[in-house]
Amino acid sequence: MTTTTTTVTSTAVVPTAHGSRYLQQLCKHWSHNLTVEFSRDQGSVIFPRDARGAAWPGDGRLLLDAGDGTLTCRIEASSDGQLEALKGAVVRHLDRFAFREAPLHVDWRDDV
Repeated sequence: MTTTTTTVTSTAVVPTAHGSRYLQQLCKHWSHNLTVEFSRDQGSVIFPRDARGAAWPGDGRLLLDAGDGTLTCRIEASSDGQLEALKGAVVRHLDRFAFREAPLHVDWRDDV
């Protein structure tokens, strides 16, 4: 059972011609340990509140959308600390999979 207590969100629209490829790579990578659903154009990843010894108030969620020339990444988190940790994880993994383009321009915009 997942627990989601969303209080903070942030979105980044990443310019890339390979959004669908990176979406699928991220989702396949995280599907080994996390709850993941994805298609060529959309994906979601649930990061459990207690993953890797953490104790966040609720689960975090990453939503991915591959558009024409972009990959949109939206994080929904239960605290500011969890949001920042997930931003870092997404950027590190994106840069690993997009090594030919890395570093990608990931400009997070926190929602108010």
